[in-house]
Amino acid sequence: MMSFQWLQMRISEENDRRKKETNTLARLPSALEEVHEALQVCVQQYRDAFGEEAAELQLDPPRIKVIARQEASEGWKQNSTVEVLLVPILPGFQIDNGSGGDPWIVEVGVLPGEKLYYRDREKDQYITMEDLTKRIVDRAFFPKLPE
Repeated sequence: MMSFQWLQMRISEENDRRKKETNTLARLPSALEEVHEALQVCVQQYRDAFGEEAAELQLDPPRIKVIARQEASEGWKQNSTVEVLLVPILPGFQIDNGSGGDPWIVEVGVLPGEKLYYRDREKDQYITMEDLTKRIVDRAFFPKLPE
């Protein structure tokens, strides 16, 4: 039986790709939890500054919801919401603000040593957890401030 070197290389590449994809999909729930934990810190700091009712963070996998409220004469009124949705087909997150604008797509991957990375798909650049949380909470907490 004839064996082609190029075919063996492609089979090996595809095998590696499939393993990487399986590993990334298995890590997505922990990536969502990691983002949730970072957002908890942000929400608490916002509450400390503006009151306990000023913000809420909900985790309902596959979704995180950040809700911002503003005090009004009739009580606290919700003024913005941002949702972080886990999208396995990316794999990554789709971040939507309640105003109906274009979603922000963030791809998630796994580096050697099982460390997660985040990549802004539109800008084609890697981002830190600080960048990720800033972009999420900016949309919820500070919609009237320029980015």
